[in-house]
Amino acid sequence: MAEWQTLELPTYKGTPGWEFTELKNFDLASFPRAERGEGKVEIPEPVFPAPDGSVLLTQVDATWAPREEATVEGPLVMPLAQAVEQHGDLVDRYLGTIVPVEEDPFVARNAAEWDGGLFVYVPRNTKLDAPVVASAIQAQQGSALNWRVLVVLDEGAEAEVWEQYLSAAAGLFTTVVELVVGQNASLRFVSAQDLDEKSWIFGTQRARVERDGSLDWVVLGFGSANGKVFQNTILDGEGASGKVTGAYATRGRQHLDFDTTQEHAAANCTSDLAFRGILAARSSAVWRGMIKVDPGAQQTDAFQESRNLLLSKKAHADAIPGLEILANDVRCTHAAAIAQIDPDQVFYLRSRGLRQEAAERLVVEGFLAELVERFEAGPMREALATALEKRLEAVLG
Repeated sequence: MAEWQTLELPTYKGTPGWEFTELKNFDLASFPRAERGEGKVEIPEPVFPAPDGSVLLTQVDATWAPREEATVEGPLVMPLAQAVEQHGDLVDRYLGTIVPVEEDPFVARNAAEWDGGLFVYVPRNTKLDAPVVASAIQAQQGSALNWRVLVVLDEGAEAEVWEQYLSAAAGLFTTVVELVVGQNASLRFVSAQDLDEKSWIFGTQRARVERDGSLDWVVLGFGSANGKVFQNTILDGEGASGKVTGAYATRGRQHLDFDTTQEHAAANCTSDLAFRGILAARSSAVWRGMIKVDPGAQQTDAFQESRNLLLSKKAHADAIPGLEILANDVRCTHAAAIAQIDPDQVFYLRSRGLRQEAAERLVVEGFLAELVERFEAGPMREALATALEKRLEAVLG
């Protein structure tokens, strides 16, 4: 881990999975490790409003505050660095098991330099009553903030965890997220990114869901200039389910690259993934998805879709669904679409008295509303609608 400098960066069109994100002028070592800051920092506007009664954790660069110590008999919510000191045996049992270092220079640097972070542990048959909302804020210009998250739910546990990446300065942001969803446990995990639009982001986020467990995962990508995020869901026990909802909205010359995997490693599992993107100006986005069905994973039911709406003729999107099926009793389907605003829809709305801009906005709002409708009425649906509406204001100018 300490020798991440010796690992080679992925090469454009030379490393599988990196055909659309070029690192030609990127130098990983040119971003010094973020340090503990001094004085007050203006907190950027959050992506979403925290639900009432939430447990709040905020980290600015490498500055974080410990929380009151608790025992392993009850739920634990604290910075990961604090958990290592106070509950080391518990952390060691899981940390690095879902996302090993391997030969990835971004994961290796994160493993070597993370500080603070987030740790959530919910013991057996326990429900974490309040949502956890963690904010990682980059404030030191040109620095590297390495953010690490470990969430563990024992058998029958329930929890809701929200995280957001914000910045008051441009730099490098690496993130490694490990989610362990135990047997018959239920986790909702929300991850939102609204970094400075001159920043780089590289992330590996992976979940393992055991027998009859369920994961509801929401991903929002709004900020940064460039980068790539891997997001993998492993259904590791029979009857496990995973639902992933993703949205991104880009402008200027932003480039976002999402690489998702739904791995069915056991029989009778279901997965449902839906990504939607809005792209303006000269921005670009990539979604590459893979449904992987392992041998013996019979009765698999998996679906994935990516739909993109281009708001200018110079915006560009790539949507690449994929299937790798090694079982013979499955139902796997996918869909992908890239289009500009339908002129017939705009014409219809204008014929009803709307101006051009208002008609186009209504079409875009309807396109994104289908994502919001994947959730029942409640804090999650309200937060997602608020975040998308705010970002749409920024993208449409």
